[in-house]
Amino acid sequence: MAQIIATPNAPKAPPCYSQAVKAGGLIFVSGTAPIDPETGQFVTGVEAQVAQSLRNISAILEAAGSSLHKAVSATLILANEDDFAAANEEWMRWFPENPPARQGAKMPVHIRGLKVSIAMVAEA
Repeated sequence: MAQIIATPNAPKAPPCYSQAVKAGGLIFVSGTAPIDPETGQFVTGVEAQVAQSLRNISAILEAAGSSLHKAVSATLILANEDDFAAANEEWMRWFPENPPARQGAKMPVHIRGLKVSIAMVAEA
């Protein structure tokens, strides 16, 4: 049975989707924005946005009883493809060895200040 995962330690999801869903031994984390949950504001800079998104995902996975170390797949979504190198640099700080499978995508909408969103699947 699917379990909805929510934590106040990450930005609240809009009413149209959940922060994450735990089902079938996996945790499916929705696209997670680089919002500081304390201020409710986007952090600035591509590398800082990757780091904040990953901190938020880490909090969501922790609430589900998992961690980034159990990540198996991720989608890195960028507003601007020119930011790929900077995003990759920060990504490698978080996953220096045995990184999850990953795909990239271009953000389909423009939201002022949003440069990065990350979705992830992890083992429960």
